[in-house]
Amino acid sequence: MNHPGTRTRPRIAALTLLSLLALTACGGSGGTDGTTPAGAQAAPAPTDDPVAAVRKVDSVAALLPADVARSGTLRMGSSIGFPPGAYYPNGPDKKPAGQDIDIADAVAKVLGVGLERQDASFETILPALGSGKFDVGTGNFGVTAERLKTIDFVTYINDGQGFAVKKGGTALSRKVSDLTELCGLTIGTGAGTTFEATLTRQKGVCAKAGKKPYDVKVYAENGAVLTALQQGRIDVVMSTINGLRYQAAQSAAHTSFLGEYHRLDVGFAFKKGSPLTRAFQAAVNELIENGSYARILKKWGTSASAIDASRINPPEHTQG
Repeated sequence: MNHPGTRTRPRIAALTLLSLLALTACGGSGGTDGTTPAGAQAAPAPTDDPVAAVRKVDSVAALLPADVARSGTLRMGSSIGFPPGAYYPNGPDKKPAGQDIDIADAVAKVLGVGLERQDASFETILPALGSGKFDVGTGNFGVTAERLKTIDFVTYINDGQGFAVKKGGTALSRKVSDLTELCGLTIGTGAGTTFEATLTRQKGVCAKAGKKPYDVKVYAENGAVLTALQQGRIDVVMSTINGLRYQAAQSAAHTSFLGEYHRLDVGFAFKKGSPLTRAFQAAVNELIENGSYARILKKWGTSASAIDASRINPPEHTQG
């Protein structure tokens, strides 16, 4: 939320690693979508399709800008990383699946438009909104005060930041409630994420506490983070709550989820001042009201991260 979490198109090397183990679909999480573990095959997608019954709602579609209504298409920059948010259950040459994919598709159906989805690395999507390359971005983007300076958000789920370790390891065995508990350890996380920003911003906490600083290693791909954890090159992973929780539920992943650290709203991202925000907010609220939203979250095991209503640019949650 976060991106929270880094979400990028898997590369061939990562896929080679991911083919070594098999994961099964399971209940979700709410933060760095539990990254697909190193040495683990992407989990198969659930077969139910709660988006199929979603229909256009004229009163909501009427909120679209005239040029979008005429073209009938929206350009979406989509960061595909790991379940339950967005991933490739059948390889990168096939269609992506996940909670974010279903919610975006359902919103588009309510609005009566098509999505021209383009895969993009997590850290490139927000700048591309400002340049006009995309109309909207998805990638488990957490709403933060810093991002609100240049980006508009329409929320659709509540996720956040959490930590995980290798199962059976000795680095940590309890929930992380304060970053000083990480002093002296090496933390792996995704590039351009709220996790990286949090760890960088608070790097001085260990010195203030008279402890050895923690070290941060940043990776462009989620698979690389989990590979580093399993190989002992990092001690801890910081990522999304839902992703890490999802991952830990897979027996083949051999990771332990250390609990929630900081909750964040997650939303569709737009350039500042975009005329699309009211239409997207109304579409998400329509899905909440007609029950489609709850069915999508149930499908992906993320019901605990549901919101009661979509908001435009809510303030960042207070840390804690």
